[in-house]
Amino acid sequence: MFLPLHDANPIKHVEFPFVTYGLIGITILVFLVQAALPPAAFDQATIDFGMIPIVVRDLYPQPVPWLPDWATLVTYAFLHADWMHLLTNMLFLWVFGDNIEDAFGHLKFLGFYLACAVLAALAHLLFNLDGNGPLIGASGAVAGVMGAYILLFPHVRVFVLARIVWLIPLPVPAYWMLGFWILTQLFYGLIGSDEPVAWWAHIGGFAAGLVLAAPLRRHGVGLFGGR
Repeated sequence: MFLPLHDANPIKHVEFPFVTYGLIGITILVFLVQAALPPAAFDQATIDFGMIPIVVRDLYPQPVPWLPDWATLVTYAFLHADWMHLLTNMLFLWVFGDNIEDAFGHLKFLGFYLACAVLAALAHLLFNLDGNGPLIGASGAVAGVMGAYILLFPHVRVFVLARIVWLIPLPVPAYWMLGFWILTQLFYGLIGSDEPVAWWAHIGGFAAGLVLAAPLRRHGVGLFGGR
């Protein structure tokens, strides 16, 4: 319902958010490799490198013998089902990631992003203990970035493309847009949904971002800022 276009939140502490853009570039490159595969190989790649709960729980053997079971808690976040899945996640990362990298520093942001991916996957696993389908997509890790953003910069103006009757660009506070997003995830996660969306991965990633943002922020970056 809402797609972020950009935010009015210039970076202050780093010259260039190369980790954010690097993650976007690597994720797009991985998808280009996926997209070049025949359909059967594309599907096999999601099985091999996606996070499958019964594999991580060691109830079923790892499809790739040389890959540790735990590794898919990270690799899944660089795979996507289609172009729309990819571009939506990368748009959110592009809008919100640079400011979180600025607030944390490059190395801490990279560790944060990967930690949110792992914690999002574990949240999905917790609610799908016997799941035999692969979890793929960066949305859990990106949700962590969004969780950190709403804690650090809730009042920043975010320009979103909103579908009300027709598509309209609107400036809204970050807490309004991101708050609506997480409430939607909670709603569908709690009532259940037939859509193939990993609601609990989103919720888990967002919660991880909220928890990790305060201790990881650099000195001088306050909470609830961005007015």
